[in-house]
Amino acid sequence: MQTSVSRALRSTVCRRVGVATLTKATRRTLSLSTFARSSPRTGAVAVQSARRQYATTVPDPSTLPGLDASKLKVTPNPDLKTPPPSDQLTFGTTFTDHMLTIPWNSATGWGEPHIKPFGDIPMHPGSMGIHYAISAFEGMKAYRDASGRVTLFRPDKNMARLNRSVARITMPTFDGAEMITLIKELVKLDAHWIPTEPGHSLYVRPIMLGTQPTLYVGPTNEALLYVICSPVGPYYKTAIKPVALLGTDMYTRAAPGGTGGYKVAANYAPAIVPQLEAEAAGYDQNLWLLGPEHVLTEVGSMNLFLVLKTKDGKTELVTPDLADIILPGVTRDSILALARAHASGEAKIAGLPADLVVSERKITMAEVKEAAAEGRLLEVFGAGTAAVVSPVGRIGWEGKDIVVDCGKEGAGPVTRTMLREIEGRQYGRIPSEWAVVVQEGTE
Repeated sequence: MQTSVSRALRSTVCRRVGVATLTKATRRTLSLSTFARSSPRTGAVAVQSARRQYATTVPDPSTLPGLDASKLKVTPNPDLKTPPPSDQLTFGTTFTDHMLTIPWNSATGWGEPHIKPFGDIPMHPGSMGIHYAISAFEGMKAYRDASGRVTLFRPDKNMARLNRSVARITMPTFDGAEMITLIKELVKLDAHWIPTEPGHSLYVRPIMLGTQPTLYVGPTNEALLYVICSPVGPYYKTAIKPVALLGTDMYTRAAPGGTGGYKVAANYAPAIVPQLEAEAAGYDQNLWLLGPEHVLTEVGSMNLFLVLKTKDGKTELVTPDLADIILPGVTRDSILALARAHASGEAKIAGLPADLVVSERKITMAEVKEAAAEGRLLEVFGAGTAAVVSPVGRIGWEGKDIVVDCGKEGAGPVTRTMLREIEGRQYGRIPSEWAVVVQEGTE
């Protein structure tokens, strides 16, 4: 009986967020069967009450209005600001003139998209997003190439990941193509905020949060999806610079069955104290390790890559497999796609080893130490939207440093090649279907 009850609850929550199925981890989170078994009478009452509540209050999303870009309303900002000089930009502290907001309600579906002057968002003190971190977000960029053309880099991947994240915390999903259309309109309106200097871009932050005013812990009946933008400079202001990592096993960034594989707000605040401790110890970032085997997962808030010489003499580009503890990064996916195309012979890339092998697998600190001792640890780098790649020069572990030779250029050949190839596609130097046009250039 409890199995059918749990299935019924999952079905109603699936209807609420607008998805047909949820991941195994999400189903486990939403199940009440364990509680019902441990306290049969109380558990059964809770299950039946939840079934009645959802059955009577949650309409079928297919009958409600979906996200519709054709309904966009635009209110221009009458008080436009002057963008600051590019050399004065500090990441995430300067915002453009406009923002996009879209409300959602479980009874009425998606509301009217509205691009309006940038400003504060009214928030009830009891909003669930404040109290229970019902919030998920994305990080993406708009780029300007030499001709003045403005593009987004693989925005479909960001929309797919945001949909996956919001569903994990019971918020509504949306049509990704419609959302990209709306983001394009926002970027067009504020395109003059994209600096013209090389390496600069416009950081685009879509975020959804639960706005229902209640202290009850459960799915939110109201949500707000909004987008803000911020001009940013290059990650490396001069030459590329290796970073130092501290292997961290006292803290855990994510665990199996948790939310490490989703870009939810609750993942980030607990990482600040470990980051400060790593800095106090003389390192730039944490290398997050998991479990008694000290399995490598992520570096800071970036995905992790290593280049190893295998014992049979090949060159292996390896990144930890995602499972449900590692965020599926867009840059990570791009690096893997380029490397696999090279390794298969489909699209050879100058600068990558001819014998390259690409792996997504478990790798432990014991393997890293062994490879370093045998001279087989060739490169280590992080990958993410902000830096594209960030080379690693040393890893602190068990009181000693594992040194990675980054050479005179500050990064190994695979790291430098991936930086060149991805930035080339972002800034239009390399033609690519990954660059989605927002606005054509003037030249």
